[in-house]
Amino acid sequence: SAHMKGDHLVGKYYVEFDKAYKEEIENLITTGVPKDDAEKTAPIILEAQEMLRRWEAGDDEVINLWKMMNGWVYAGFDITYKRLGVSFDKFYYESNTYLLGKELVQEGLDKGVFFKKDDGSVWIDLTADGLDEKLLLRRDGTSVYMTQDLGTADKKYEEFGCDKSIYVVGNEQDYHFKVLFLILKKLGKSYAPGMYHLSYGMVDLPSGRMKSREGTVVDADDLMDEMHETAKELTMELGKIEGFSQAEQDELFETLGLGALKYFLLRVDPAKRLVFDPKESIDFQGNTGPFIQYTHARIHSLLKNIKDSDFVPQTAIPATVLPHERDLLVWLANFPKAVEDAGRGYNPAIVANYVYELARQYNRFYRESPVNKEPDAVIKSFRVALTEATGRVIKSALNLLGIKAPERM
Repeated sequence: SAHMKGDHLVGKYYVEFDKAYKEEIENLITTGVPKDDAEKTAPIILEAQEMLRRWEAGDDEVINLWKMMNGWVYAGFDITYKRLGVSFDKFYYESNTYLLGKELVQEGLDKGVFFKKDDGSVWIDLTADGLDEKLLLRRDGTSVYMTQDLGTADKKYEEFGCDKSIYVVGNEQDYHFKVLFLILKKLGKSYAPGMYHLSYGMVDLPSGRMKSREGTVVDADDLMDEMHETAKELTMELGKIEGFSQAEQDELFETLGLGALKYFLLRVDPAKRLVFDPKESIDFQGNTGPFIQYTHARIHSLLKNIKDSDFVPQTAIPATVLPHERDLLVWLANFPKAVEDAGRGYNPAIVANYVYELARQYNRFYRESPVNKEPDAVIKSFRVALTEATGRVIKSALNLLGIKAPERM
């Protein structure tokens, strides 16, 4: 009845809960309750904790509500992921792994790695490792994030036997993963040394930092809509869509908008915090996705014109190659190493900046080395081959970044 995407609706009430919780804390503080006690005894948080206890006990009413709301969220997520071009091979749900985590907690207690406090809660003392004491099970027996992550790690290794397990999570969770990996090492898990946290910096907008609990987060769907509209406005201004049907125009705006968004985020080292500016990201000049996409479309158009002519390729090699042509050849040869370096360093920015430099070098080549108008058949064949190779590599590099390479723009 709210006419909202399911994930948006649940997100709205996530924000409402936090507001109500903070109000109750403030009310308790005004009556003389210390802040720490107010946070623990606010009626709404006690109610939430009771719901969690009932959920873990398998209470039908709570379980049914939980399943219904999760269904709304997952349906909304599916729409967003599909639009982004993101797919998953396997899902692990915390609701399925927390029990496995509890088994590991018991294992840790049996080994003397963990300890139980007088109130029944279970902890690990990591002070000797320069960290602190970490809660693993609450006094009422309910699990925490760490419990669930322990269970998930074990389950992933059991199912895949992977030597390397990479967690792609923001840098606000650096401490959490440091503790998780250390606990697994102390439990003697053989897979622990291969666990890696690919920590990335947060993304701000010109308007400031985003916080989901406070409702200042920018919704992915809204951001994609804004990118689509920005791409439409700029393309219309440039007047580059003659002969496009309405459906082709919409597809192009989506390709440009999402290409701009993804490239702007991926061109920066993952560890760095960045400010995302939609207008700057979609510029057809400079280090942007649309500039690279436009270069690919230019190449495709040029090759189509040559293919439609009576040109016959030659196999001979030109006697001389101009310096900027040699530079382009060398840069093309660097592509496999750029991909390897990106993989070893967990850094897609290496591929992003490689393909930008390739597009930049090709545009210089395009200006200074005529292809279709070159009278010498051997030189023309060489330049056509160089153009074809550049087009293939640009498309391949953009594909690695999850960005489409349009053939017309």
